[in-house]
This record gives sequence, C-alpha cells and structure tokens, in this order.
Amino acid sequence: MLANIVAGLITTVLIALGGLLWRHRGHFGLLRATVFPSGRLRVSVAALLRVKDDDSYVLFHNPIRPHAYGPPGGVVKYRSGARKALDAVGFVDQRRSTGRVAAMRHDLRGFVPSRRGIDFLRWYSRGDDRESGPECLRRELREELAEVGHPELVPLTENLRFALVRTVLERPRPTPGKQYSTLRSFEVYDAVTDTPEAAELVGRLVALGHNPAETQIVLVDASDIEDGRSGAHLISPQSAFLLGNRRIHQDLPGLS
Repeated sequence: MLANIVAGLITTVLIALGGLLWRHRGHFGLLRATVFPSGRLRVSVAALLRVKDDDSYVLFHNPIRPHAYGPPGGVVKYRSGARKALDAVGFVDQRRSTGRVAAMRHDLRGFVPSRRGIDFLRWYSRGDDRESGPECLRRELREELAEVGHPELVPLTENLRFALVRTVLERPRPTPGKQYSTLRSFEVYDAVTDTPEAAELVGRLVALGHNPAETQIVLVDASDIEDGRSGAHLISPQSAFLLGNRRIHQDLPGLS
C-alpha cells in the first residue's frame, strides 16, 4: 500500500511538472532561471524600426554610446495605471546617473525577483497600461529625429503605421560584471509606406544614410551588422534583430 501511495505522489508531481513545462514551453530558458528562485533578473522590452533599402539598413547614432549606431526605436514605456500590477511582480525601475533621467521615466527597463520573470512576461503580453510597439516607435522617432539633427522630419511620423516583422524573446543572459542576468524582448517593425508622408519619410532616411556628409544617420549592410562595425562606426548588438532572431555580439557599454 505504501508503494502505491509513493507511486501516486510521483505521478502527481510528474503531471504537475509536465503541465508547468507545457504552459511555458516558449520560455524554457526563463523557466530554468526561475525554478530555483534567488537573486534578481533585469528585464527590458523595446521596439525597433527596420528601414531597409535592398540589403542596407538605416541606423541612428546612439547618444549614450558614442560612435555607436543602432536601429531607430527604444524601450517601451508603461503608464501610471500599471504601477499596481508592476508592484505585484516586484518590478523596480532601473535608473542611470546620466542627464537622461527624465527621458527614461516609466521605461520598462528594470529589475524583478528572478522567480517573477514569467509573471512579468504575462503582464506584458496582456498589453494593459503600456505603450504598444507602434506607439513606442512614434514617440521614439520624434525624439530621435530631433537628437540626430533632423526635426524637420518629425511631422512625417504623425500618422505612420507599422507592420510587425518579428518578436524576439532572449533567454536570460549573464550580465558582464554584474550579479544578475538580463532578459530582453524586442519587437521589430517595418514602416507601412501607404501614404505620401510615410513614403517620403523612408525615402529621406535612406537618402540621408547614403549621404557621406551625414554623420548621425548611416546606411549599413547585413555583413556590417554581422561584423559589428562599419568603418569607424560601431554597430549596436540589437541591430542583428533586423536580420533575424539571433544575437551576434555582446552589449556595448553605455555612459553610466
């Protein structure tokens, strides 16, 4: 009889474990990091814009990583109504000591207890009280076009629409020099050029990328992205997601 009880318990545990694995079958890397909860997990979710001309891609200069270039876009922001849900999963905003504190306010870049990583992803996937990818891209384009010296293009973004290319969820990766891992999610979009304004914006960005006198916007090809460099310009690792689902290079350090 004892053997039957033990066998029944083992069966129950295996069924529960199987159910857990099935529910999170798309997040096995994160599941491994959270089964034995300890420490904290850095999370970051962002939207990127792919502006493509044949096998070439438009990249913007990154002001917090001098001499580095990456795709337009940035971190998705949460709205004030999300604070209760984010507190429930233990989310704490990441703050930097740069002059960009105001710009980073409400960024979905921060820390959760490792055991709450899946809970954070569940909240994010619902889309409640946060920017959508297109909303994030419109805001980031307005900010970044001004930063790279082309505010005259901002009005062309007013009604810009986007088509999702891919979503990349990176498994938790060790963070060099830190005692935590980092989980990142990226949504990559193309601009929908179905209006004169959208077509003009994409055309002018490509033209600026081709202009050798332009220093803030560059055009690079796929091999440059794979190499992580185009001449004197460094290329940010997230640029690889313009090509596919695979990260090629480690992060570049930013200004702290």
